[in-house]
Amino acid sequence: MSPDPNLVACLERHGQGHLLAWWNELTDAQRVRLQAEIAAIDFDQLRGLIDELVRGESAASIEPERVKPVEVMRQPQTDGQRVARRRATEIGAEMLAAGEVGLIVVAGGAGTRLGFDGPKGTFPIGPVSSASLFQIHAEKIVALGRRHGRPMPLYVMTSPENHAATIAFFEANHRFGLDHVRYFTQGQMPAVDRDTGKVLLAGKDQVALSPDGHGGTLAALAAPGPDGASSCLDEMRERGIQTLYYFQVDNPLVQIAGPAFLGLHRQAEAEMSFKIIERLSPDEKLGVVVIVDGCPLVIEYSDLPPELAGLREPDGRLSLWAGSIAIHILERPFVERIVGESHLPFHRAIKKVPYVDETGRTIKPAEPNGVKFEQFIFDALPKAKRWAIVETDRSSEFEPLKNAVGPDSPATVHQRMSDLFGNWLEQAGATVPRRADGSIPFAIEISPLFALDAQELKSRLEPGLVVERPIYLH
Repeated sequence: MSPDPNLVACLERHGQGHLLAWWNELTDAQRVRLQAEIAAIDFDQLRGLIDELVRGESAASIEPERVKPVEVMRQPQTDGQRVARRRATEIGAEMLAAGEVGLIVVAGGAGTRLGFDGPKGTFPIGPVSSASLFQIHAEKIVALGRRHGRPMPLYVMTSPENHAATIAFFEANHRFGLDHVRYFTQGQMPAVDRDTGKVLLAGKDQVALSPDGHGGTLAALAAPGPDGASSCLDEMRERGIQTLYYFQVDNPLVQIAGPAFLGLHRQAEAEMSFKIIERLSPDEKLGVVVIVDGCPLVIEYSDLPPELAGLREPDGRLSLWAGSIAIHILERPFVERIVGESHLPFHRAIKKVPYVDETGRTIKPAEPNGVKFEQFIFDALPKAKRWAIVETDRSSEFEPLKNAVGPDSPATVHQRMSDLFGNWLEQAGATVPRRADGSIPFAIEISPLFALDAQELKSRLEPGLVVERPIYLH
């Protein structure tokens, strides 16, 4: 079996002929695999990325004087503001009851940093029940559907590595009672050598590929389904879905399709909206939502100049305080416009990438040797004609699961969930013990199927409950 002559010519034209260096040693099955991976690469696009992000500068710097704080819809403080927020909540509830909202969860990650073998969404995180991240999210969606009289479809973005395992997990659990679940796969990009720009081989028959970033969600939604099936966007249009609620799988506290956020988005006639929290410190690892030359955008924390990151107001608060927590609302026509007209920009990430060297040995580098190309979902914000930036409370909606120990670990997530549910119980009239620092001294968990929020819990509990030990209400 000889390689496709057109493919050979393409590789030679782009200086990537080394990808076929081991062709004569491969079996026919391996050759088919390698040729398919190479054929899927857009080498014209890749050459531009190499010129810009490998051989050129990684990013254009932003002059500090051009950066201004973004206008944020703060949490209500006055009676008038609370009345206005209730009206927004009513509008959001109408959207949910009309079946206009679809849900997207980004779940392509593995549990590697957690020391867990499997898709991150399958990690058991319930403080008492050990319910998985997927189960917690799914139960919120089921409960929302019951509350508003309309089940909501869930679109799960996987990676090629965890796609089959994710589907198997959902199906083994009867999709956790969800009415409609559709799985779609994140795109991939080849990794290249940071010095030469050559595409790396993960094996003699395998290109070194990596996910194209959470910004790849938009293109993946537009891609045809298996066996020529319609794309997710086409399906959404057919189902009458106008508004997409985007969140990431690793945050079990996310208030999925919160009616107030949906309503504020709709009132602003926004094409894209963000939930944000107040950054705690100049070096907190959150993208910062700002205004540059009148346009909203997000600056990655690693790209924010120190003089801007630490800039403070007279009261001591950070001037650029709006931290993005990857909870977004996007209008479906806006997504269709982006994928139809252009692609989101790529960013470079310098990483350790195992590769096959010129002698055929697999090298596991001790230092970063490769460049991966990623898109970020927040780069869609500058393309929006209208937007809304809405503040939420960190303690009730943001505690991501990322590390095995330390910050953003199972221990911190369990504590934050227990504290939140303890607050709900106290609002319902229960007595809950606390440590000196105000935290709950044992695990507390409330299934979304029992109560979706503090108000619903209050309607279900008789006052006077005394909580003295771990409790799971479900």
